[in-house]
Amino acid sequence: MIPNQRHLFEIPDDVAYFNCSYMAPLQRAVKEAGHMGVSRKSAPWALKPADFFTESDTARALFARLLDATSEDIAILPSVSYGMAVAGANLPIDPGSDIVVLDQQFPSNVYTWCELAAEKDARIITVRRNAGESWTQAVVRNISTTTALVAVGNVHWADGALLDLEGIAQSCRAHKAELVLDLTQSLGALPFSISAVQPAFAVSAGYKWLLGPYGMAFMYVRPDYQAGRPIEHNWIARKDSQDFSGLVHYKDDFQPGACRYDVGERSNFALMPMSIAAMEQLLEWSVPQIHATLSDLTGELAGRAEELGLQVAPPDERAGHILGVRFPRGMPPGISESLAQHRVYVSIRGNAMRISPHLYNSGADVDKLTRVLRDFA
Repeated sequence: MIPNQRHLFEIPDDVAYFNCSYMAPLQRAVKEAGHMGVSRKSAPWALKPADFFTESDTARALFARLLDATSEDIAILPSVSYGMAVAGANLPIDPGSDIVVLDQQFPSNVYTWCELAAEKDARIITVRRNAGESWTQAVVRNISTTTALVAVGNVHWADGALLDLEGIAQSCRAHKAELVLDLTQSLGALPFSISAVQPAFAVSAGYKWLLGPYGMAFMYVRPDYQAGRPIEHNWIARKDSQDFSGLVHYKDDFQPGACRYDVGERSNFALMPMSIAAMEQLLEWSVPQIHATLSDLTGELAGRAEELGLQVAPPDERAGHILGVRFPRGMPPGISESLAQHRVYVSIRGNAMRISPHLYNSGADVDKLTRVLRDFA
């Protein structure tokens, strides 16, 4: 287990922050990296052409390590929705085919598919669970010979319910359907291997479990889609863009790999160093170790919730880093106000209280949250 890392963050002693699924707090080192980047931009005469490339290459390589891919497989984006737009522009969707999404899935992994379905005369299939059915079983039940695409995540963002992506991917391959993943609520806290799942595209925002800044995201692109059509055309993605004096010699060819899909101005001199510092720390801790530590913490919280008569999913049906808690008679009135009064921070998503800790949470935090839950159980 990783010992408590609260000293690396700037979280006041009286704050119990169980809301990493909403937005991760910045580590001190990540904040300092951002300050360094801003200071560098204030003296642009010191910037060299290589500075537009070296940090991007570093961040690309770090993200690739988090999902067991290669640097050439990774594109640098501003958001998940940007990545989904790239995927939508390159995936084959035939008229009359189906696009499968989860009920109450996060909108960034839904809106693109709704637009694409309307454009291609395809259908959106919204997966809902039957009684006693897991999300994985429900998704697989909805994959058929007419399925063109399944767009899901590793967990349901509202309550941390776990999906078996390997099982879903196997069903997709059997039916010749593509798989697109939003890993924002899992990558960095839940071990994941691209080789085991082989999606067409997999995107993650950086400001949640990657512990990075808002406005940075990364996307894996399977090699057979790396020669596709980007949704914008910028100078840095083109061949020989390192030669600033030759930029007026326009090139039709792109840089190799997935970087043809990079957003313009990807070399953000404040956000890029922050992303690098955050991912370096994640890799130093190691994702399996993070997962084991957070699973132990959510297991403790789940036990306390059940002692109070509250409902949680069994361990094999939930992710180790997110705990969904439900009240038998529905969400109690006034609980949000009480949480705020005690400086306990969670999220209410639908009928679930979503508790998402990280390595900065202490035993005192757990006790404080338990006291609030006891008042409303």
